[in-house]
This record gives sequence, C-alpha cells and structure tokens, in this order.
Amino acid sequence: MEKPVVAQKAPFAVTLNAAEYYWCACGRSRTQPMCDGSHQGTGLTPVKFTLAEPKLVYLCGCKQTKTPPYCDGTHKSL
Repeated sequence: MEKPVVAQKAPFAVTLNAAEYYWCACGRSRTQPMCDGSHQGTGLTPVKFTLAEPKLVYLCGCKQTKTPPYCDGTHKSL
C-alpha cells in the first residue's frame, strides 16, 4: 500500500448539501477534497460520509488525520 500524498497543509472548508460523499484519502484526486478515482492501484480507498443537512465542514487536506474525513489539526505538525 502506498502512502497518501499531502494535497495541502490546511483543511478544505466546504459547504455541502445533505448527501453521501466520498472523501479522497490518497491525496491524488484532481477534485480535492472529494475522490475522483485516482486512488486506483494505491491500496488506499476513499472514505464515505453522509450529511443529513447542509453544513460547513472542514475536510482534511493533508490526508494524515486521525478522524477521517475531518481535519484534526495534524497538518500543523507536518
């Protein structure tokens, strides 16, 4: 399994509608912070999450969070 690529050293602040989403866990997606299938062959898989209502969320950009898909501040130590 490959290691994730750091997409950015800050969270992605995005307002999302109520729906099901797939957060990019590999860091290779061109549609950050969401998965576009670029993880194929890496051994990494996207993280599925669902929002019940529209909400501002902070999704991890460094791909090192302990609370995927949400930022936990790990990027500050990279």
